[in-house]
Amino acid sequence: MRKGKGSRAERRGESCHVPKPGVKAEPSCPPPAQDESVRGPCGEHVHENWQRNLTNTWSHTWPHGLVRSLIRLLTLVFALVATWVFLRSYDSFSVKTLRLPRWLSFTHQEAEAGAVKTKCGLSKPCPANFFAFRICSGAANVVGPSMCFENEIIMSPVKNNVGRGLNIALVNGTTGQVLKKNYFDMYSGDAKLLAKFLAEIQEGMLVLVASYDDPGTKMNNEIRKLFSSLGSSYAKQLGFRDSWVFLGAKNLKDKSPFEQFLKNNPETNKYEGWPELLELEGCVPQKTF
Repeated sequence: MRKGKGSRAERRGESCHVPKPGVKAEPSCPPPAQDESVRGPCGEHVHENWQRNLTNTWSHTWPHGLVRSLIRLLTLVFALVATWVFLRSYDSFSVKTLRLPRWLSFTHQEAEAGAVKTKCGLSKPCPANFFAFRICSGAANVVGPSMCFENEIIMSPVKNNVGRGLNIALVNGTTGQVLKKNYFDMYSGDAKLLAKFLAEIQEGMLVLVASYDDPGTKMNNEIRKLFSSLGSSYAKQLGFRDSWVFLGAKNLKDKSPFEQFLKNNPETNKYEGWPELLELEGCVPQKTF
């Protein structure tokens, strides 16, 4: 009878006790050596299995839990820092940082003093028996003009009642009631319509005028004389793409103090092809101008 060659473990110098079928027993192998050639009861590399099991354990348990904890911690720290910065800067916050228009902004000092918003956002309130007004010309051919009278916006792009050329509103000089408002295309429109409108202005009416885009191409001598009779000093000079704002009345003894004019000049224009927009505000006496 030939001698058996022995089990694979015996050939490798191992003395593992292989249990009989159906009997549960632990292998009596010595502790695994560091040499990767050492194998277990089934011939596997013991050291390699330990290293693989340890790697799997770390990758499935430790990293995910630690990452979640770090994210939560960083979120909490960020929230605390943001809250601290906001509280530190709150006291120094001012409405001025919003760069609102002057008539919409208030300083802390004004609020504490109980300041009241002026009509049409004027820098100072008007005295008794005076009407507050503000007139803004258009900006190039992009932003339309606007008019405010006694804190009421009577013409503006938002109201969709302004247009290219000259924008004009008529107001009762005694009651402050707005009577008429219209715009006249001075580039390709009919100049006769404007001449007729101006000729029908009656005594005691206030006339508010704002230019937009081009107020002067269709201007003629008749229209210039009519505006001059309302107190204008610059109607005779008004030309292509000039900026002009004006408040007057019929048959004034003197020229109106409420007028601004800016000539279209390529060397000084703020916008490409147009001068800067103009803004006119003030207090006009009630009843008689």
